[in-house]
Amino acid sequence: MTPQAKFAALVAAVAERKDRSAFTRLFDYYAPRLNAYLLRLGTDPNTAEEITQEVMATLWRKAALFDPGKSSVATWLYRVARNRRIDMIRRDRLEFLDTHDPALDTSDESDLDAQVDLSRRGEVVRLALDSLPEEQLSLVRLAFFDGLSHSQISERTGLPLGTVKSRIRLGFARLRQALEAEGVAEAG
Repeated sequence: MTPQAKFAALVAAVAERKDRSAFTRLFDYYAPRLNAYLLRLGTDPNTAEEITQEVMATLWRKAALFDPGKSSVATWLYRVARNRRIDMIRRDRLEFLDTHDPALDTSDESDLDAQVDLSRRGEVVRLALDSLPEEQLSLVRLAFFDGLSHSQISERTGLPLGTVKSRIRLGFARLRQALEAEGVAEAG
Protein backbone atom coordinates (compact mmCIF):
# COMPACT_ATOMS: atom_id res chain seq x y z
CA MET A 1 0.00 0.00 0.00
CA THR A 2 1.41 3.39 -0.99
CA PRO A 3 1.81 6.13 1.64
CA GLN A 4 -0.89 8.11 -0.16
CA ALA A 5 -3.30 5.16 0.11
CA LYS A 6 -2.43 4.71 3.80
CA PHE A 7 -3.27 8.33 4.56
CA ALA A 8 -6.51 8.07 2.57
CA ALA A 9 -7.42 4.98 4.62
CA LEU A 10 -6.74 6.90 7.85
CA VAL A 11 -9.04 9.73 6.69
CA ALA A 12 -11.69 7.13 5.85
CA ALA A 13 -11.37 5.70 9.38
CA VAL A 14 -11.88 9.19 10.82
CA ALA A 15 -14.89 9.77 8.55
CA GLU A 16 -16.55 6.41 9.20
CA ARG A 17 -15.77 5.75 12.88
CA LYS A 18 -14.30 8.98 14.28
CA ASP A 19 -11.19 6.86 14.85
CA ARG A 20 -9.02 8.86 17.29
CA SER A 21 -5.94 6.74 16.65
CA ALA A 22 -6.17 7.40 12.90
CA PHE A 23 -6.68 11.10 13.54
CA THR A 24 -3.66 11.21 15.88
CA ARG A 25 -1.46 9.64 13.19
CA LEU A 26 -2.73 12.16 10.62
CA PHE A 27 -2.27 15.04 13.06
CA ASP A 28 1.27 13.98 14.01
CA TYR A 29 2.27 13.73 10.38
CA TYR A 30 0.52 16.73 8.81
CA ALA A 31 0.33 19.39 11.53
CA PRO A 32 4.09 20.16 11.58
CA ARG A 33 4.22 20.14 7.78
CA LEU A 34 1.23 22.48 7.46
CA ASN A 35 2.72 24.82 10.05
CA ALA A 36 6.05 24.90 8.19
CA TYR A 37 4.24 25.49 4.90
CA LEU A 38 2.35 28.45 6.35
CA LEU A 39 5.54 29.90 7.82
CA ARG A 40 7.24 29.62 4.40
CA LEU A 41 4.34 31.62 2.95
CA GLY A 42 5.18 34.42 5.38
CA THR A 43 2.49 33.76 7.96
CA ASP A 44 3.46 34.84 11.48
CA PRO A 45 4.04 31.90 13.88
CA ASN A 46 0.91 32.43 16.01
CA THR A 47 -1.35 32.70 12.99
CA ALA A 48 0.33 29.70 11.35
CA GLU A 49 -0.34 27.64 14.48
CA GLU A 50 -3.97 28.85 14.60
CA ILE A 51 -4.57 27.98 10.95
CA THR A 52 -2.92 24.59 11.41
CA GLN A 53 -5.25 23.83 14.32
CA GLU A 54 -8.27 24.93 12.25
CA VAL A 55 -7.22 22.75 9.33
CA MET A 56 -6.83 19.71 11.56
CA ALA A 57 -10.20 20.43 13.19
CA THR A 58 -11.67 20.60 9.68
CA LEU A 59 -10.13 17.21 8.95
CA TRP A 60 -11.81 15.79 12.07
CA ARG A 61 -15.23 17.34 11.32
CA LYS A 62 -15.30 16.98 7.54
CA ALA A 63 -13.27 13.86 6.81
CA ALA A 64 -16.26 12.45 4.92
CA LEU A 65 -15.85 15.23 2.34
CA PHE A 66 -12.39 13.99 1.33
CA ASP A 67 -12.44 12.28 -2.06
CA PRO A 68 -9.28 10.26 -2.79
CA GLY A 69 -10.30 10.20 -6.45
CA LYS A 70 -9.88 13.98 -6.69
CA SER A 71 -6.69 14.58 -4.69
CA SER A 72 -4.30 13.23 -2.12
CA VAL A 73 -4.78 13.91 1.58
CA ALA A 74 -1.79 16.27 1.47
CA THR A 75 -3.22 18.26 -1.44
CA TRP A 76 -6.59 18.52 0.30
CA LEU A 77 -5.13 19.69 3.62
CA TYR A 78 -2.67 22.14 2.03
CA ARG A 79 -5.50 23.62 -0.04
CA VAL A 80 -7.63 24.06 3.10
CA ALA A 81 -4.65 25.72 4.85
CA ARG A 82 -4.01 28.02 1.90
CA ASN A 83 -7.66 29.05 1.74
CA ARG A 84 -7.81 29.70 5.49
CA ARG A 85 -4.69 31.87 5.21
CA ILE A 86 -6.25 33.87 2.37
CA ASP A 87 -9.47 34.29 4.40
CA MET A 88 -7.47 35.60 7.38
CA ILE A 89 -5.55 38.05 5.20
CA ARG A 90 -8.81 39.36 3.73
CA ARG A 91 -10.38 39.66 7.18
CA ASP A 92 -7.34 41.52 8.52
CA ARG A 93 -7.42 43.94 5.60
CA LEU A 94 -11.04 44.76 6.33
CA GLU A 95 -10.26 45.41 10.00
CA PHE A 96 -7.80 48.13 8.97
CA LEU A 97 -10.40 49.80 6.78
CA ASP A 98 -11.97 52.89 8.35
CA THR A 99 -15.62 52.61 7.37
CA HIS A 100 -16.17 56.25 8.34
CA ASP A 101 -13.57 57.52 5.86
CA PRO A 102 -15.33 60.13 3.64
CA ALA A 103 -13.43 58.81 0.62
CA LEU A 104 -15.42 55.57 0.93
CA ASP A 105 -18.78 57.33 0.91
CA THR A 106 -20.27 56.39 -2.44
CA SER A 107 -23.67 57.89 -1.90
CA ASP A 108 -24.71 60.83 -4.00
CA GLU A 109 -27.86 62.91 -4.14
CA SER A 110 -29.65 60.49 -6.47
CA ASP A 111 -29.01 57.66 -3.98
CA LEU A 112 -30.31 59.88 -1.20
CA ASP A 113 -33.43 60.72 -3.21
CA ALA A 114 -34.00 57.03 -3.86
CA GLN A 115 -33.62 56.25 -0.15
CA VAL A 116 -36.10 58.97 0.80
CA ASP A 117 -38.54 57.73 -1.85
CA LEU A 118 -38.13 54.15 -0.65
CA SER A 119 -38.70 55.24 2.94
CA ARG A 120 -41.85 57.14 1.94
CA ARG A 121 -43.14 54.11 0.03
CA GLY A 122 -42.46 51.89 3.03
CA GLU A 123 -44.48 54.22 5.26
CA VAL A 124 -47.36 54.30 2.77
CA VAL A 125 -47.37 50.49 2.60
CA ARG A 126 -47.38 50.27 6.42
CA LEU A 127 -50.31 52.68 6.62
CA ALA A 128 -52.16 50.78 3.89
CA LEU A 129 -51.65 47.51 5.76
CA ASP A 130 -52.89 49.10 8.97
CA SER A 131 -56.08 50.16 7.17
CA LEU A 132 -57.04 46.54 6.38
CA PRO A 133 -59.57 44.74 8.57
CA GLU A 134 -57.86 42.24 10.88
CA GLU A 135 -59.44 39.23 9.12
CA GLN A 136 -57.77 40.30 5.85
CA LEU A 137 -54.54 41.59 7.38
CA SER A 138 -53.77 38.35 9.23
CA LEU A 139 -54.26 36.30 6.05
CA VAL A 140 -52.24 38.72 3.89
CA ARG A 141 -49.40 38.49 6.43
CA LEU A 142 -49.47 34.68 6.36
CA ALA A 143 -49.45 34.65 2.56
CA PHE A 144 -47.06 37.48 1.83
CA PHE A 145 -44.69 37.68 4.79
CA ASP A 146 -44.69 34.05 5.92
CA GLY A 147 -44.90 32.67 2.37
CA LEU A 148 -47.67 30.20 3.12
CA SER A 149 -49.86 28.83 0.35
CA HIS A 150 -53.60 29.33 0.48
CA SER A 151 -54.02 25.67 1.46
CA GLN A 152 -51.51 26.01 4.29
CA ILE A 153 -53.29 29.13 5.54
CA SER A 154 -56.60 27.29 5.42
CA GLU A 155 -55.14 24.43 7.48
CA ARG A 156 -53.49 26.78 9.98
CA THR A 157 -56.54 29.02 10.52
CA GLY A 158 -59.31 26.45 10.10
CA LEU A 159 -61.00 28.69 7.53
CA PRO A 160 -62.42 27.22 4.30
CA LEU A 161 -60.06 27.54 1.33
CA GLY A 162 -62.52 29.73 -0.57
CA THR A 163 -62.76 32.14 2.37
CA VAL A 164 -58.98 32.39 2.58
CA LYS A 165 -58.71 33.13 -1.13
CA SER A 166 -61.46 35.76 -1.14
CA ARG A 167 -60.16 37.56 1.95
CA ILE A 168 -56.63 37.69 0.55
CA ARG A 169 -57.97 38.91 -2.81
CA LEU A 170 -60.02 41.62 -1.05
CA GLY A 171 -57.03 42.58 1.10
CA PHE A 172 -54.77 42.99 -1.91
CA ALA A 173 -57.44 44.97 -3.75
CA ARG A 174 -57.71 47.38 -0.80
CA LEU A 175 -53.91 47.65 -0.62
CA ARG A 176 -53.72 48.42 -4.33
CA GLN A 177 -56.38 51.15 -3.98
CA ALA A 178 -54.57 52.72 -1.01
CA LEU A 179 -51.23 52.64 -2.79
CA GLU A 180 -52.67 54.05 -6.01
CA ALA A 181 -54.29 56.88 -4.03
CA GLU A 182 -50.85 57.74 -2.65
CA GLY A 183 -49.24 57.49 -6.09
CA VAL A 184 -47.06 54.55 -5.06
CA ALA A 185 -48.54 51.84 -7.30
CA GLU A 186 -49.52 52.17 -10.92
CA ALA A 187 -53.10 51.41 -11.85
CA GLY A 188 -53.58 48.26 -13.82
